[in-house]
Amino acid sequence: MLRLTDIKLPLDHPEEAIAAAIRHKLGVKDTALRGYSVFRRGYDARRRGAIALIYTLDVEVEGEAALLARFAGDKDVTATPDTTYRFVAQAASAPAHRPVVVGFGPCGLFAALVLAQMGFRPIVLERGKAVRERTRDTWDLWRKRTLHPESNVQFGEGGAGTFSDGKLYSQISDPKHYGRKVLTEFVKAGAPAEIVYVSKPHIGTFRLVSMIETMRADIEALGGEIRFGQRVEDLIVETDADGARHVRGVALAGGETLRSDHVVMALGHSARDTFAMLHARGVYLEPKPFSIGFRVEHPQSMVDRARFGPQAGHPLLGAADYKLVHHAKNGRGVYSFCMCPGGTVVAATSEPGRVVTNGMSQYSRNERNANAAIVVGIEPADFVPFDPASNIDNVHPLAGIALQRALESRAFELGGGDYNAPAQLVGDFVAGRASQALGEVQPSFKPGVTLGSLDGALPGYAIEAIREAMPAFGRKLRGFDRHDAIFTGVETRTSSPVRIRRGEGLQSLNTRGLYPAGEGAGYAGGILSAGVDGIRVAEAVALAIAGAAVDLPA
Repeated sequence: MLRLTDIKLPLDHPEEAIAAAIRHKLGVKDTALRGYSVFRRGYDARRRGAIALIYTLDVEVEGEAALLARFAGDKDVTATPDTTYRFVAQAASAPAHRPVVVGFGPCGLFAALVLAQMGFRPIVLERGKAVRERTRDTWDLWRKRTLHPESNVQFGEGGAGTFSDGKLYSQISDPKHYGRKVLTEFVKAGAPAEIVYVSKPHIGTFRLVSMIETMRADIEALGGEIRFGQRVEDLIVETDADGARHVRGVALAGGETLRSDHVVMALGHSARDTFAMLHARGVYLEPKPFSIGFRVEHPQSMVDRARFGPQAGHPLLGAADYKLVHHAKNGRGVYSFCMCPGGTVVAATSEPGRVVTNGMSQYSRNERNANAAIVVGIEPADFVPFDPASNIDNVHPLAGIALQRALESRAFELGGGDYNAPAQLVGDFVAGRASQALGEVQPSFKPGVTLGSLDGALPGYAIEAIREAMPAFGRKLRGFDRHDAIFTGVETRTSSPVRIRRGEGLQSLNTRGLYPAGEGAGYAGGILSAGVDGIRVAEAVALAIAGAAVDLPA
């Protein structure tokens, strides 16, 4: 089979145009083409009004070997790679101590699923609740201003990705096609089949809920065990005669101890108490750069027109997204992050007395507003003023959490102390004046917003950089800096503020048997990459239990 890439066709092309394009590209007769399938479909919207679809196609055709030889110098004609997933091991018998997976977000979900599929019967410990109970608790904050610290946007079955746009694309290197395994399992669990081939697949919150329940049932049917409301309070570590540290299990907040020699720490980026516990137990952690900023909302119709022109609203295009970057004069990078077409801004705190924003969309992406985080990159040196235990030469591993908490507490105060979020019109923010009334754009954040000035919500360098970036973004995307677009603050949980370093066999640098994984450990960013990392770590655990040599890059 051959893979053809960069096949461009008009947006409204007839179905037969694909076969014609294949024959034209390869120079073959009609009878030589036996069949084809769409591996990926994207679009090129650089010319508004003349948007083209771009296909990657897998083609069955006569004389494939000869065609490969003829097109040897053409990067757009290659042999179709084998993307079939193959298990690296199978459990010969039940291990003396079952592997434990801590956390049941996308990373923990796929780590547990693949371990179960290989016969290793993992035990999953999730501090939050099952997804439907968790959804009710999350709505309590949005509707009643009641926070459940162990069951919210951040904690519970499905992880933070459950309340998001459900994006399923990533820029990670994936030579083993683990991403295909993730997408295939999602389709088996009820996701739309199109996620396998569209260039920017997404699912949306409501569909994710039922899919996660289906995948949980699959894990349990294969002998896995999922326990909700089980917060890991301590890590049991044994030091041998040579001074090497080995995991021997976990202790739960309820008093139970679970014996295990293989513990996958698939934490989310908000598991701050668990990060502190791991640091106290001597696990090697280091501070990691992340980004801070605000959510911005515009009418989705405005974004559609700016991106697609007269073809806005075409069913194959859907709601338009964007990606914007600006390099500010003060040396800071400003960029759009986690853009949610046709979505809402949601309250995403997991700690009392703090306000955090995030974005969410349903599969239909049919809400009135588009939203995205507009954020500024920060480095560990920026954490120092917020953490008494740090100095410029020695930044404490948890200093980024101190910065996050300070900004989130300040946002709570600016919002009025009742989980309202502070907000400001973009035009007023750029002009440096407080907002007093809304314009056409109505904020979607629940339970509500408090208008005013956001100048005190972020460090001065971040305010300066975003203030400079907005007019520049308006020149790139017409209307982006419109006066009544609205900022809501603060966005602080863009990625984990720590990295739990791992080495040989994807284990902790200094604690054998501990497998840091996913977004909280600093090895993923989003649903797809977290699922991929869960698969990689599951394979490392399986090989370690089976006694096979493990040679995996960290």
